[in-house]
Amino acid sequence: MRTCEEPRPPNGQSPIALAAGQSEYGFAEKVVEGMFIVVNSITIKIHSKAFHASFELWQLQGYSVNPNWQQSDLRLTRITDPQRGEVLTFKELTWQTLRIEADASDNGDQDPVTTPLRLITNQGRIQISLKRRTKDCNVVASKLMFLLDDLLWVLTDSQLKAMMKYAESLSEAMEKSAQQRKSLAPESAQVSEPRFRLSPSASSIGQYFDKHDMKESSYHLLISRLDLHICDDSHTRESGALKHGMLGGAIQLTFRRMAFDYYPFHRAGDACKHWVRYSEAMETRGQWAKKLVNEFQSKIEKH
Repeated sequence: MRTCEEPRPPNGQSPIALAAGQSEYGFAEKVVEGMFIVVNSITIKIHSKAFHASFELWQLQGYSVNPNWQQSDLRLTRITDPQRGEVLTFKELTWQTLRIEADASDNGDQDPVTTPLRLITNQGRIQISLKRRTKDCNVVASKLMFLLDDLLWVLTDSQLKAMMKYAESLSEAMEKSAQQRKSLAPESAQVSEPRFRLSPSASSIGQYFDKHDMKESSYHLLISRLDLHICDDSHTRESGALKHGMLGGAIQLTFRRMAFDYYPFHRAGDACKHWVRYSEAMETRGQWAKKLVNEFQSKIEKH
């Protein structure tokens, strides 16, 4: 994989549906979704202007699950609402070992980094929820949860500086990609509201759909325990420090149940009750944000 200076256009309709000669969500999509995938090892190499990285996965498995993230009858791994014209599907990816390595590119604009950045983790999993339109199979919203168990990460100060440079080099491309998604996917930015139905059977389907619906796209990272060690690996010391045996320092940080939640299409002032970790404190913050938005809109209207 290689990062782009400018984001590419969207992929369009589902290639599975087009190859099967259909335009709607149908039999071909269901067959592909029902596949159980097992890969012994996979290597993904990423090249960027400032750095190159590699992801290595061992014992990768991908399969369909029900809304409770359990393997079951394939008919229970999707929720279709005909009146809404949308379908929900649920997937899970698991692996035994993940190895991540990043190093500065030889032709990068940044200073060369002698120490590569490395991270090795034990088993983990990714839970994927997709909401698509049945008429064209286009994704309306998605939810991605990255779950890791105990994680030990030893970083030197030079590796920490390198990681910050890598993130900075990707920030511009990520910002351009986010702007493209927001401009081309206005429906994803909308928080869908539950619809009322007259038919009792349709109402039960609608309620079950609303229970597991993704109101907007979101990305989540949850680490059960993170032990982070930051060490000083500088080779240049003052003579006085060497005489007293002072060879640098180290910091150890321990985080338990550390979580990151990102809602890229959420608009300021919109409701947050559908968020994963919603609390009453967010309601107060929402009122404050909505007030600021209204004040900003009033100033714009005056000008």
